[in-house]
Amino acid sequence: MTLGDAFRNLGKNPRALLIDRWNWKSALFSSVLRALIFLFANLPAGRRAAFGAMLAEFIYRAVSAGFYGAITQAFREVEPQWAAGIAVSVAIPIISHGLELTIHLLRGTPKIWTSITASVCFTVISTLFNLYAMRRGALVIGEGAQSMGADMRRVPRLIVGFVCVGPIAVYARLRPAAAAAWRGASDRLARKQY
Repeated sequence: MTLGDAFRNLGKNPRALLIDRWNWKSALFSSVLRALIFLFANLPAGRRAAFGAMLAEFIYRAVSAGFYGAITQAFREVEPQWAAGIAVSVAIPIISHGLELTIHLLRGTPKIWTSITASVCFTVISTLFNLYAMRRGALVIGEGAQSMGADMRRVPRLIVGFVCVGPIAVYARLRPAAAAAWRGASDRLARKQY
């Protein structure tokens, strides 16, 4: 599936892709983790402010993160993989953090910029991780889904694989160049007169 196909599918049948496939696994994880981000970011403003920010974020994410998870899941079969990664790591933060900022501005969250900055960083990383996991059949709902327990047993290996993707990709791209540079250096050393 191409990136264009994924966007067209979302546009043609948003109900099936966003509501029928509302991803409760994403909603569960995101609401808990983001509530903690807002709690700790706002503790310097006092416990009451921190707990208020935490509760607002938990409620917002408990509802909305299932839609964002469904969007991520809709892009899991897009090729090339990097295009899917760019699409979800740009589109989802733009959509979700505009709403998030509005909610926290309206409620008067004191450490709003610290909170939003941490949340945006978390969104980019967690969205890319979710896409990585979903491409491998974990954290999905609907067809091909596994139980939450089965997904949780896979998470440690998925985290290791996700962390290693970047260095492995860089190594694979540089390997031919590194090998050529090594051969060139060793040839120069071999020709050097002492």
